[in-house]
Amino acid sequence: MASQPAPLHDDMTRRNARVGLMAAAGALAMLGLGYAAVPLYQMFCQVTGFGGTTMKATEDDAARAAAVATGQKISVRFDASTSAGMPWIFKPTDATQTVTIGQRDIATYTARNDGSEPITGVATFNVTPEQAGKYFNKIQCFCFTEQTLAPGQEITMPVLYYVDPAMLDDPNMAGVQQITLSYTFHRAKEPQLAALDSTN
Repeated sequence: MASQPAPLHDDMTRRNARVGLMAAAGALAMLGLGYAAVPLYQMFCQVTGFGGTTMKATEDDAARAAAVATGQKISVRFDASTSAGMPWIFKPTDATQTVTIGQRDIATYTARNDGSEPITGVATFNVTPEQAGKYFNKIQCFCFTEQTLAPGQEITMPVLYYVDPAMLDDPNMAGVQQITLSYTFHRAKEPQLAALDSTN
C-alpha cells in the first residue's frame, strides 16, 4: 500500500491537533462553569429572591420601608434544623411572631454544641412560600458569618429583619398570611481538637 503524501499527512496531523485542543478547551470551560454555577446561582437567588432566598438589606432600606408601612400585620414562623452528623441543638426562641409589615423586628435562635469537639457551623436559609423571598429582608443575621461553638457552649443569635410593604401590591402574595423562615446548620469545617490548641 502506498503511503500518504507528506503534505496530506501533515494537514491531517494539524487538523487532529486542532480538534484535540478545541475539545480540551471545551472541557476546561465546562469545568469552570461547573465551579462558577453554585456562586452564580446563589447570587441570582439573593438578588431576585428566587427559591425563597431572603434579601439582605441596609438600615436605609429598613427606614424607607418603615416610612411607607400601613400598619398591616403578618405572621412569621421560625423553623430550625441541623444537617446529619451535626451534634448541635438548634431552635428558635419563639415559634412565631406577629409583625407589622414594613417595621423592623428581631427574632432569636439558640444553638448548643452537644459534641465533644469545637465545631464551626454555617446556616443556610430560605422562606416559604417561595414568592415571599424577595420581600423578607434581613438587616443583621447570624447566617451572614460562620459560628464556632466549643463543646457544651450555648449561644443566642439574633436576626434583625422586616417584611417589605411592596408585598401588599403583589398579586402573587394575595392571601399569604404567614411567612416561614427556615434555617439549617451545617458543618463549615472539620472539627478542631481542643487538645491541639492546648499543646501549642
